[in-house]
Amino acid sequence: MGAFGGGLGLNGEVCGALVGALAVIGLKFSRGQEDAKENPRMFGYTSELLKRFREQIVQNHSGIRCWEIVGVDWKNREQVESYFKGEKFVECTRIVGDTAKLIGELLERQT
Repeated sequence: MGAFGGGLGLNGEVCGALVGALAVIGLKFSRGQEDAKENPRMFGYTSELLKRFREQIVQNHSGIRCWEIVGVDWKNREQVESYFKGEKFVECTRIVGDTAKLIGELLERQT
């Protein structure tokens, strides 16, 4: 799942922690066979995850994209080096941890 980092392969797009959490929901609730139907609970969990991610995890940022959260141009070597030495890296670590905790809460509740 490392390719999710830096906003999907260092492109500054949607936060990789959010995409990873959505992948977990998909693995848990998506159909297991081609002729099966999707579990409708998947869409409820997806909506709740996105809402809580915005309101609780990245509420102090301007959006859910990596560049909106940390403001790093991943193609700029100096910005990347600065990222790993500063508070932006710490913020990303917090976001990943908080997102993991959130997806854990959602999965525990459904069982």
